[in-house]
Amino acid sequence: MDTTELLKRVRKIEIKTKGLSKQIFSGEYHSAFKGRGMAFSEVRDYMPGDDIRNIDWNVTARYNHPYVKVFEEERELTVMLLVDISASGKFGTSNQSKKNLITELCAVLAFSAINNNDKIGAILFSNQVEKFIPPKKGKSHTLRIIRELLEFEPQHSETSIAAGLQHFNNAIKKKSIAFLISDFMDKGFDDPLKIAARKHDLIALKIYDKREESLPNIGLVNLTDVETGKSITVDTGRKRIRNAYKQKYIERDKALISLFGKSKVDNASISTDEDYVKPLIQLFKRRGAKV
Repeated sequence: MDTTELLKRVRKIEIKTKGLSKQIFSGEYHSAFKGRGMAFSEVRDYMPGDDIRNIDWNVTARYNHPYVKVFEEERELTVMLLVDISASGKFGTSNQSKKNLITELCAVLAFSAINNNDKIGAILFSNQVEKFIPPKKGKSHTLRIIRELLEFEPQHSETSIAAGLQHFNNAIKKKSIAFLISDFMDKGFDDPLKIAARKHDLIALKIYDKREESLPNIGLVNLTDVETGKSITVDTGRKRIRNAYKQKYIERDKALISLFGKSKVDNASISTDEDYVKPLIQLFKRRGAKV
């Protein structure tokens, strides 16, 4: 992609997603995330009605009188985008590829963050971390993230969600809002996911294509795994094969939802053939209702 074409695509995405972040997501974003980051301010005397969970036992023991910790809302948050850029992101049978959908989602989230005066950063990973963009504020920084998502060519094609999460856990010490965006065609990331969810406010966005969910009846088809290069010929005309394919997808999806539940990770699934606005707003509303 030459520079002129890249700038046109960045501008097109900016116009669409910046408008959405201001008109639709601004209020939902604020209610879903603001107020979740609470910073310690001071201690004061305990008063009837105070939450006993806020008692500072060290100060209480020192002065032989009950004291409670006082917290205040952190006005500035750090938002991190953990983005799967493995080769499976190039797949898409409907309006767009998973990669293009992921880029727009990241742009909406990034503009929503800077509209609320938050920092935004990104970790792009395949089966290893390919690029780390430290969190900063500002429109120019957000546009840089969009450019990288459009232009960056990973060195590796396979996926390791664990590698992305482990780097995130090591690199970002302060509690942050983190969006893990992937098709989740991977396994073995249970422990890093749970660690990240304990340290940070982690949200998972699963991106999928309808043909990963079920096969059409179109006879013999040669299927190739773009990450490993392995190919297989499948007779989609056989109902048994189509049913087995769909059942395997359902089982993987159930296991993933179960893992998110056990790890206390809020999540949403977004298809390449649907408008992402509705599932994102529903996710924000669910979170806002918990605050």
